[in-house]
Amino acid sequence: MKIVIDYDMCQGHGNCEGDAPEVFQLDDDGNVQILLENPPEELRRKVELAVKYCPTRAIKIVEG
Repeated sequence: MKIVIDYDMCQGHGNCEGDAPEVFQLDDDGNVQILLENPPEELRRKVELAVKYCPTRAIKIVEG
């Protein structure tokens, strides 16, 4: 599983950080940072929630 963010769509709401703080973090300017681009499988559910609840649909999971 690989995390991809469309930074043109991301508005820095921070929902992803709330759902998966091990994977996402907002910097001081409100920009999302990916802490684990290829998170372990045990974090899948949290990442899926981050994808689901991203208000701008800026986060995607790429398999492979």
